[in-house]
Amino acid sequence: MPLPVRGKRQEQKRHAGEKTMTKAVWAALFAILAVTGAARADDYPTHPITIIVPFAAGGPSDAMARVLAERMRTSLGQPVVIENVTGAGGSIGVGRAVQSPPDGYTISFGHLGTHVANGAVYKLKYDLVADLEPVVLLPSNPMIVVSKNAVPATSLKELIAWLKSRPSPPTAGTAGAGSGSHIAGVYFENISGIKLQYVPYRGTAPALNDLIAGQIDLILDQTSNSINQVRAGTIRAYAITDDKRLASAPEIPTAEEAGLKGFNMTLWSGMWVPKGTPKEIVTKLNAAAVEALNDPAVRKQLESQGLEMTPKDQLAPEALGTRQKAEIAKWWPMIKAANIKVD
Repeated sequence: MPLPVRGKRQEQKRHAGEKTMTKAVWAALFAILAVTGAARADDYPTHPITIIVPFAAGGPSDAMARVLAERMRTSLGQPVVIENVTGAGGSIGVGRAVQSPPDGYTISFGHLGTHVANGAVYKLKYDLVADLEPVVLLPSNPMIVVSKNAVPATSLKELIAWLKSRPSPPTAGTAGAGSGSHIAGVYFENISGIKLQYVPYRGTAPALNDLIAGQIDLILDQTSNSINQVRAGTIRAYAITDDKRLASAPEIPTAEEAGLKGFNMTLWSGMWVPKGTPKEIVTKLNAAAVEALNDPAVRKQLESQGLEMTPKDQLAPEALGTRQKAEIAKWWPMIKAANIKVD
């Protein structure tokens, strides 16, 4: 039986009242959440922070992360610990960080290989851009062409000639499929016309150990990983992939100077946190990292490893996001053309 007019009006008023009350409840809930989130950001951090390094201990990424973590703990007032989560070219470690709560207590440390190339190499269960928030662009590494001492070449031109003369492809160590060392190797092949047989490791530190022992022929390595062994005479260097010589190793020519034009590549690093981390926490982490990078003692340590410091105008979180997207556009086509794939 239809309601009388007066009953309809009462029913409409009741629904309007419920709707208004619902809006009020949601508004109050959002206000509470906002206040709670602000309180968490104001108190942050209240316990240790973990930086996940997706490579083995002792490698260049691990070394940089430990130097920065030690200084960042001073700014943040809490221990900053390193957790090495290896495997699958760093994608397992990055995945661990992506799946962590977005509360600022888990930081993803990585570089061109882990946060760009892996997206074209692996079938990831996460999106490298959409599922992470950039924190800071860290110092970069030009790559360096190094070989075991048994290789008879003494210059880059002689090395390329020797590589081409081998009856079977020479062995090149990498930190895994799609890693920076692998990308550099493919780039080297494309420009020089050589062919390499890649030997994957769980990071470039164990690859370097095998190079020193003469188990592999060469590595397109991060300068910071190999420079001390070059200085010690346990391996031989031919060129760096930058447009200028390193201040810490001016005797090593650039690839252009050594006769291989266009072979320029810089392996930059960065820090990210899970998507949804409060902006205030990202700002605090960025400030702690920037303070560490501006510390003269830290700069000296990093520069002695052959690292190039980030320009001051590139230290905001947005600069890392911009660099990551630009590098995806640059490197993914080459990686896919080389058919570098891992399931």
